[in-house]
Amino acid sequence: METARRLIAETALNRRIVDADDTDTYVTRPHSPGQIRDALVGRMLTAAHRRGKTIWCETSGLADGPPGAGPELGIHLGMSGRIVVVLPDGRVAAGGDRPGRDAQPAKSEWNRFTLSFADGGSLALFDKRRLGRIWLDPDLGALGPDAEEVTPEAFRELITSGAAPVKARLLDQSKIAGIGNLLADELLWQARVHPATRTDRLGPDEVDRLYRAVKSVLAAAVANGGAHTGEVIAFRRAGARCPRCGAEMVHGTVGGRSTWWCSREQVAGPVTAA
Repeated sequence: METARRLIAETALNRRIVDADDTDTYVTRPHSPGQIRDALVGRMLTAAHRRGKTIWCETSGLADGPPGAGPELGIHLGMSGRIVVVLPDGRVAAGGDRPGRDAQPAKSEWNRFTLSFADGGSLALFDKRRLGRIWLDPDLGALGPDAEEVTPEAFRELITSGAAPVKARLLDQSKIAGIGNLLADELLWQARVHPATRTDRLGPDEVDRLYRAVKSVLAAAVANGGAHTGEVIAFRRAGARCPRCGAEMVHGTVGGRSTWWCSREQVAGPVTAA
């Protein structure tokens, strides 16, 4: 998500919007076709922000309208979407998880939402799986603190309250925003914590290791191009062995999500194995 936000901030701001394709009513729910277009045409994106997996862009006022800023544009990439920006000179840049793949989409229908700029370029949500979302004036009140910005004290309080499996707690965006399934498996592996460990049974050392892992794993994902670049991700498959100790990798379900962990270094209570 941060790579997509940076792309927008670096390439799409202060470019006059002349059209918007918002006809995919599933991606643009609850808006009706034309509603987002009517709200944005004539404006410019002026800033790009992110909390967790939600990006929101500020917009300018209209040249012939009342003073003040326009609505905010909310963007969620889903599990595999990304932002594709066509620059004024025709060059294409992409941002999101695995941004190097299909930077120029092979099928136009995979562009689920598109802004067209007066300079001839565009910004599109490219999403083969149609799991992303675009909407106006996103409500950020339901999101917890961003995982990259949460303090050690706040992390300890948020991660140890209740009795949920620790992986489920990490994925709960209302508690800590910005950790997805791959990142959760990676940071739990880095911290040597079993994903099914109850949050109220985490020891101080485990919480400290988890906090350090959150920071290092997120930084590495941004630097290397996405969650899929983590050290253990390639070993989340049948027959694979832990790249650190050589023990068998185990697959199960935690919090309703497919989960992988090291059978030797991540040991805890029962989990539904697969």
